[in-house]
Amino acid sequence: MQPIQLEEIPTVITDHLRNIHSITFPRQGCTSDVGIIQSDNGRYALKRTKTPQFNAWLKKEILVLKSLNQETTLPVPKVEKFVEVNGQSWALLEYLEGETVRAALTKTHNKGKREELLINFGKVVSDIHATPCPESLKTEKSWLDDMLYQAAYNLQNYEVDGSEDLLEQIKVNRPGKRKQTLIHGDLTVDNVLVHNGIVTGIIDWSGGAFGDPRYDVSLAIRPKPEIFEWEADKICFFEGYGSSILAKGDYDYFINLYEYF
Repeated sequence: MQPIQLEEIPTVITDHLRNIHSITFPRQGCTSDVGIIQSDNGRYALKRTKTPQFNAWLKKEILVLKSLNQETTLPVPKVEKFVEVNGQSWALLEYLEGETVRAALTKTHNKGKREELLINFGKVVSDIHATPCPESLKTEKSWLDDMLYQAAYNLQNYEVDGSEDLLEQIKVNRPGKRKQTLIHGDLTVDNVLVHNGIVTGIIDWSGGAFGDPRYDVSLAIRPKPEIFEWEADKICFFEGYGSSILAKGDYDYFINLYEYF
């Protein structure tokens, strides 16, 4: 069954698209339904969320994308339409050409091309952190304080992978302070797109913030099947990034924090 039926799409979006020729469904996570639409007006990505938590995440992503489009040159999708209706949220976004870094690495068996992909992945993570953070994404509160507060809320109200004991540990054993930068907040191999080895897009920005870059780096190098399961992949990534910014214990700390999101 298709996750999005054509008759479900809000009128304000279908009017913008005019005639819809086709809709396909890429590999996606559990927070939203995603369809790639071919229409009279071109190709777009359509995202739909159905729960209060995921609706809030999509609304936050739209705010982040609008700020990034206005104030940065990062390759992020433009927002075409955003609609909240009947307890659901819908976002029509610019379609960015390419496949995920995970998909590209999985099917690339040439050692040189694989290393190039990992280096370019590291470079784009570095580019994000070097980009001045839009003022609209900055807050008075420290990013880590806010994340720990959200982690506690999520533990009480949603199903998460983390436990109460682990949360107490990460509240007490914080990493050393580091200068905050623009961060993506979910910077995995599934959220960077490449075409012919070149980065073409960075997607899924609901965690975008003025935060700790070590969180992004930790998620970026988190092992996936046959990706970052050995040290050579990390060496290539950090060659692209410029250096390793993770001190002993930092990786484990931020991966544990991610268990609540």
